[in-house]
Parts: sequence; C-alpha cells; structure tokens
Amino acid sequence: MGLVVIPALIPDIPKIYDIYFKAFNNEPMAALMVKILFPQGITEDFKKAHAASTLEYWHHAKHQYTCKCVDTDTGEIIGMALGDGYFHERSEEERKDYGVTWLEGSEKERAEKILTPLHEVRERLFGNKKYIYVHVVAVDPKNQGRKAGAALVQWGIDLGEQSGVPVYFESSPTTIGLYEKMGWHRLKETVVHKADVLGTEEDITVPLVIRFPSYAGNITYEDWKAQGFPVFKK
Repeated sequence: MGLVVIPALIPDIPKIYDIYFKAFNNEPMAALMVKILFPQGITEDFKKAHAASTLEYWHHAKHQYTCKCVDTDTGEIIGMALGDGYFHERSEEERKDYGVTWLEGSEKERAEKILTPLHEVRERLFGNKKYIYVHVVAVDPKNQGRKAGAALVQWGIDLGEQSGVPVYFESSPTTIGLYEKMGWHRLKETVVHKADVLGTEEDITVPLVIRFPSYAGNITYEDWKAQGFPVFKK
C-alpha cells in the first residue's frame, strides 16, 4: 500500500468534502465546529450547494490550495487538506475578514464568535508577513491508522521547507500530539472557545502550532519576530 499527496482536481470536490465532513464528525472538537458553522445539517442538498460554491471559489482563489491523499494501489482518495500560501506581503484589504457570509441572525453571530478570534490571532501573529496557514487536515474515518494524516501534515511541512516560511496550524486537544511528534511547536498564545458558545460544560482551548524550515535552526516564533519575520534560505 502506497500513499501519495497530490493537488485535488475539480472532479474531486464532492469526494474530498465528503471526507472533510465525515472526518470532522468523527472528532469531538471538529464535530462541534461543523454543528456551529453548518447548523442546517450536512444534507445531500447542502453538499450539492457546497460543491458548487467551492467550484466557484476555486475560479478566483489566489492563495488557497487543496490537496488529496490517494491510495496508489486502489486510486481511492482517503484524505484531504487545504491551506493558504501567503508568499507575498498582503495589504489590509487583502487580509480583511468578511465574516460568516452564509449564515444570518443568531446563527451567524454564534459562528463568528468561533471564527473571528481565530482570524484575529493570525493577524496579531503574522499580519502581512509571509507564511503558510494550513486550515484543515482530514482523513476518512474508515482509513484511520494508515498514516494518511501524517502524509498530509508532511505536505504542509514540505511547502515550508521549499518556500522558507513558517507553517501555522490551529490544532485541537486530541490531535496536538501528532503535530508535536512531527516537530511542530506550541505557541504561547492560544484561542479559548467559550462553553456558552460551544454548548459544552467547559471552555475549550485551541493549541496553536508553528513549524519553521529545518534549516532555520532551533528558532522560536519570538526569535523570528525579533529578526523582522525573515524568509529563510538554505
């Protein structure tokens, strides 16, 4: 059995997002996010509308890349990841947060209480500097344990190695171990989702992790900031 991570194609959209939703529903923190961000449920009609919206977005997206993890023996897609590659400094307009445009009223307000703090911390940490933001790493639950997640995480690491910029990810309490095992470091800053927003008994802290290119040495985020946010060279 071999695994390969390659760019996702237009015909892959329904499959990769089917994996996305299945994977999120299989992980406690992620399942909460899906319920808040898509409160109407993941129906077949929703999936069709979401696929159409994703295709439209792909026509004008300048920074976001989606990849798939494929079993080379069967050709089956078993995982997906998407991330933003910010390889040039961006203006305030380019970094603007447009909020949750697909919801209204109290549902919109609740979802923005989740997403807005994540955007705000990225702005504080990086602003207009060059970095890679990995949004999502998802593996089909029936294919858990086959190291597809590690292969997808490595995709992000390789982008950082090739471009000389750090890679940033918002982990979850249950997946942080994978990232630390692969050389990522927790940042001092975190995001805390409040229990009254999540509908849980306790607040949940989101671990924020970063990984610099291996040739940057044993550098911390604070070192990188003090040095003026450089792009590293081999």
